[in-house]
Amino acid sequence: MSDKKTKAFSHIGTGAAGLAVLLVIIGAINLIIANLRLRVDLTGEKLYTLSAGSKKVLGQLENDVVLKFYFSSSSAEMPMGLKTYAAQVQDLLKEYEIAGKGHVTLEAFDPRPDSDSEEWAQRYGLEPQQTSMFGQPVYFGLVAVSGDTQQVLPGFNPRTEATLEYDITRLVTRVAWPEKPVIGVLSSLSVLGAPQNPMMMMQQRRQPRDEGWAAFKDLRKDYTVREIKPDAEEIESDVKALVVIHPKDLADKTLFAIDQFVLRGGRLIVCVDPFSVADFEANQQQQNPMMMQMGGGAAGPSTLGKLFDAWGVGFDTAKIVADLSCATKLNAGNGQVEDNPAFLSLAAPNMVKGDLLTAQLSQVMMPFAGALTDKGSKEIEFTPLITSSADNACLVDQMNAQFGMSAMRAQLKPDGVKRVLAARLQGAFKTAFPNGVEGGATNSAANHLTSGTSTVMIFADTDFINDRFCVQVMNSPFGSVAQPINDNLTLFANTVEQFAGREELIGVRSRGQFNRPFAKVDQLEVKAMKQWQTEEERLEAALQETQQRLADLQKQKSGNERLILSKEQQSELEQFRKTQAETRKQLKEVRKSLNREIEHLGLTLKVVNIALVPLLVIAFGLYRGIQRKKR
Repeated sequence: MSDKKTKAFSHIGTGAAGLAVLLVIIGAINLIIANLRLRVDLTGEKLYTLSAGSKKVLGQLENDVVLKFYFSSSSAEMPMGLKTYAAQVQDLLKEYEIAGKGHVTLEAFDPRPDSDSEEWAQRYGLEPQQTSMFGQPVYFGLVAVSGDTQQVLPGFNPRTEATLEYDITRLVTRVAWPEKPVIGVLSSLSVLGAPQNPMMMMQQRRQPRDEGWAAFKDLRKDYTVREIKPDAEEIESDVKALVVIHPKDLADKTLFAIDQFVLRGGRLIVCVDPFSVADFEANQQQQNPMMMQMGGGAAGPSTLGKLFDAWGVGFDTAKIVADLSCATKLNAGNGQVEDNPAFLSLAAPNMVKGDLLTAQLSQVMMPFAGALTDKGSKEIEFTPLITSSADNACLVDQMNAQFGMSAMRAQLKPDGVKRVLAARLQGAFKTAFPNGVEGGATNSAANHLTSGTSTVMIFADTDFINDRFCVQVMNSPFGSVAQPINDNLTLFANTVEQFAGREELIGVRSRGQFNRPFAKVDQLEVKAMKQWQTEEERLEAALQETQQRLADLQKQKSGNERLILSKEQQSELEQFRKTQAETRKQLKEVRKSLNREIEHLGLTLKVVNIALVPLLVIAFGLYRGIQRKKR
């Protein structure tokens, strides 16, 4: 009996010991796996993998950088959505620590009320935010520290998740390389903002302050931005890059200053425009004296004139690029929506994929852009970076494009020519003023340069960086946020960073987009637009022909007969009404056909997305079952 009890206890002891060992093994495995960075990024453009640009920045660090992550994780006032996003942010910060290879240290803090962590958060400049009226303030920000230099990212926002990695990498570069290059900005528009109107202040009326365009507010974070007056006669020697926006009617003295800046090796970014929406709207406010001074006169086109001629660049200020395959849907009034081909919504096929500036761009909007042409300068390389399509593009008159489709429809004749909307010039530049200029800062032949090597970037549009066409201001618990609606700001920032900053940041900012265009639907709409245009042209021709015949019949009458329609005229009108009704019926059929094709495409996609995967799983299960049964 005792032997049986002993064996029983032995079995129980052996089982308990085995279970204990198994639990220890499972615990050890969990601990090991928890500390491993096991993650597979299945997105097409590797959106959740640390980019090569960030890794290159981290690999060049010479001094240690400490990332202090402040998040009120224990606060009951913190919304669950922000807690989920905070976990993603912290996970990405761990990637920085690993890629830093000892030069980057991550520290996480929960700034509870009246704690040391909260005091340090406030010292660093992380402002507390109220998520509810009577709740405790919360923190959600990042501080980067390197030696005596520190920079702050005051708040993370899920709405700007697409630029999360760029924001963190830029924060690291600010503390690792704190010197800010000088960027000069010359513009006839108030891109840097305008001071408050003194008259309004005297009348004690609240006037919203013009803080400038978001593109330039963003530049101030990484550069020393210096305003250059439109009548400047010299560009200071410490300006590393010069940004010229909508240069209207610049005097020769200012053109000469830009000419000399380029010849001494300065980098130039210039945006010209046959029709600037921002300039037009600014001139609608002419009743404001301050705006009259800032606006630079009446609205009109802009160009660098003599400089373009010297560089071998053609730019017709009377023509605008129209592209049926890049048309944007606009409100035409009376509840109607029209596809406007002069309001360009450019996609990946319009970007040059072999260039760092445009390789990762997928959505760029350019309203009423002009066309750049290469006149064949042997010393300067002309590199197109953004172009229209070849099959569906043409040029239309600037005046007609301003009044919508009805005014420019007759000119929408695709000619098979691909138009250049943005280009880079690189090589040996020659002066446009071989004899200098009268009264200039350096006007004698002995003082000014006649040639030099540099790089110039030209955009045939200015509105693409205007807030209306590139950002949407959103409210959040951490204040208002300018959320990009396309890649316009990315394009502009990439250019500035390549010309004056750290090129590694270009690869970080130019990451993939979460939303992807429906290319097939766009092709169907272009096809329908062409059919629609053909039918409308036929109707317009029939109308003009009928009007001409009516006029000819009217000339044959005399006296009171002119007030009465003859049988021939009535017949002509009746025939035209029939033609008009038939054409409108055909136009409706074109639209119905388009809708049917789009609906059929949508149904196919739904079937594939919803039914295909379960069917594949079922088929695989049946196959495995049959194989097992055979065995």
